[in-house]
Amino acid sequence: MRPRRGPGLRARLTLLATGLSAAVSALLLWLGWLLVGGVVAAVPDLPPGSTVKVNGVPVAARQLGEALAEAARQRVLQAGSVAFLLAVAATVLLAWVITGQVLRPLHDVTATARRLSAESLDERLRLRGPRDEVAELADTFDAMLDRLQAAFQSQRRFVANASHELRTPLAVVRAEVDVTLADPAADVAELRRMASVIRDATLRAQQLVDGLLVLARTEGGALRAREVADLAGLAEAALRIVGSEAHSRALQVSKRIAPALTVGDPALLERVVGNLVENAVRHNVGGGWVEVCTDLAGAHATLRVASSGDVIEPEAITALFEPFHRGGVARTAHDGAGLGLSIVRAVVVAHGGTVHAQPVPGGGLEVTVQLPTA
Repeated sequence: MRPRRGPGLRARLTLLATGLSAAVSALLLWLGWLLVGGVVAAVPDLPPGSTVKVNGVPVAARQLGEALAEAARQRVLQAGSVAFLLAVAATVLLAWVITGQVLRPLHDVTATARRLSAESLDERLRLRGPRDEVAELADTFDAMLDRLQAAFQSQRRFVANASHELRTPLAVVRAEVDVTLADPAADVAELRRMASVIRDATLRAQQLVDGLLVLARTEGGALRAREVADLAGLAEAALRIVGSEAHSRALQVSKRIAPALTVGDPALLERVVGNLVENAVRHNVGGGWVEVCTDLAGAHATLRVASSGDVIEPEAITALFEPFHRGGVARTAHDGAGLGLSIVRAVVVAHGGTVHAQPVPGGGLEVTVQLPTA
């Protein structure tokens, strides 16, 4: 931390209050000195040649007004100086005590911030008392800690899940290599089988890394391109890609495609549509159905993908958008990286849109994406 010079905020506030008090007191003292001198100098006229004693000193009548004014001003200065010093001293004391009480919550905020670490993010100020600006600052600090704690916990889960997912294909590769090297009679067929298994494992690892890169890129809010894209065309392309898989599983695919122009990164938007359509086919049941719709609704380009499938509880919907969560069960699927819906959410948010999911009665999921129109 860069060292800071000069008095602290408490000392500066005390000096400011003391300066203002001294200035006001000096002004009042000067006005009192001026007014008293003027009032006392207005004495009645006395006969010429007469004398009057002022403070035991004989004074000619013509000099009486000036003598009385000077004496009154001296009294005002004597009493006023004492009052001035007392007022300044009282201001220093009161300002120092009051500012200390007012700034105490700020010291609590500073002390809490210094104690914080990744292991102690559960500390909160929870300031009690009147709802003033300091209390608002403390509440804002507590809210910031809530967000930081949630972010750290999410990051830890993400790293743990990513490590688990990467460990699996690496373990498969190592096991296959060890088994093949330990077999002195391994022939070409065995080597080809090992190569096929390693290829599948590395493909899964590559998909996971690609998904993590997309998440990091979109959650950072960085879009490489902003072009006009049609969700209808992207949906048609995604349906063609999964056509053979949907046919092999006897899925009934229906579509209501209407132009839905939006602006954004075409590659990322293609990933959104592809992930939703692939999930609808991959996590379906044999002989089920898939419905894909695109249209314009007001100021939004809308994509809706609904499908049959297993029953999903409403409270489990939010977890589906977490990384490495598949169909309500974390890290158990044999295909995909478990990043589909988390990528969808990150990309949609980066484009200024919203994504909403709800369970389908009887089993299945419906996901609706809304993006700003072109």
